[in-house]
Amino acid sequence: MKAYIKHIAEYYPKYILSNDDFFNIFPELKQKKDTLLKVGVSNRYVVDKETTASDLAFFAAEKLFNESQIDKKEIDFLIFCSTEFDHYTPTTSAILQHRLNLSNNIGSVDIVSSCTGFIHSISHAKGLIEANDHKNVLLLCVSTLTKTFHKKDANSQFLFGDAATAILISNRKEEGIGKFIHGTDGGRSDYIMIRDGGARNELTTNSFLEDVNEYGNTTCNANFFMNGTGVFLFGLKTVPNIINNILRKNNISIEEIDYFVLHQANEFLLKALQKKLGIPDEKFIIHMQNTGNTVAATIPIALNCLMKTRNLKKGDKILIAAFGTGLTWGGTIIAY
Repeated sequence: MKAYIKHIAEYYPKYILSNDDFFNIFPELKQKKDTLLKVGVSNRYVVDKETTASDLAFFAAEKLFNESQIDKKEIDFLIFCSTEFDHYTPTTSAILQHRLNLSNNIGSVDIVSSCTGFIHSISHAKGLIEANDHKNVLLLCVSTLTKTFHKKDANSQFLFGDAATAILISNRKEEGIGKFIHGTDGGRSDYIMIRDGGARNELTTNSFLEDVNEYGNTTCNANFFMNGTGVFLFGLKTVPNIINNILRKNNISIEEIDYFVLHQANEFLLKALQKKLGIPDEKFIIHMQNTGNTVAATIPIALNCLMKTRNLKKGDKILIAAFGTGLTWGGTIIAY
């Protein structure tokens, strides 16, 4: 039996930060408005201090069960993919197994991944189904990254949003999820990171010293940091090779692909990649205007939009590819 994506559900926090709200918080950036708007975000959802990634995941999963009509007893394995967990131990996936009232006879695991998290996770789900005869894997890809931002980090607050996606990976006779390519360059792991607060660098008073970069953006070692220019150049250079390697691995030409769904990093980068690859508008999906960059959730959110709004035909080929924190990358081809 082959693994395929059977259903996707989305869940968002209640609070919406609009562009008007953003410019009220950072009025000095109104002069840079045209530049900021190029990233393609008008609204983004933001969690409150009390809401955790597992809370969003729980509601996304409950929504999936209501929409897909699948019995919870039919779930064989639970994967929770995020970089935000309830506790150091136990795993958040174990907590969600109990909270969702799933069977005790299932496996559960946390996958620590962000931008490439959906690719990492569905490759695991595919293996569980095709190599271990599982029938239904529940995959939860969640981000509450906004909790890690410095209050003066305008760039991150404009680009990112919080969200949870619940994806049901099931089995069928026809081809579904194709062969994967993966990549990692830990030599550039400092491009996107929170430097202090983990096992390597404990929090000290110096961790909270503000650092203002050449663009006037503020952060500190205790908060999220991204080398925006470095990540942009990495994506522009790496993604065409990722796509070529995915096509080669799956023995298919770029002309045979019906749709392309890449990690929704920002619209400016996506359009640059689209132009570089020569992909027509009708095949290239950009879906982040009202969500922002939701990290591991971007591809399933865009896929869900594609599946609901386009008249997809059985067997349509969708190439998905992700890239980012780590630095990591990967992708595959999905048959609808």
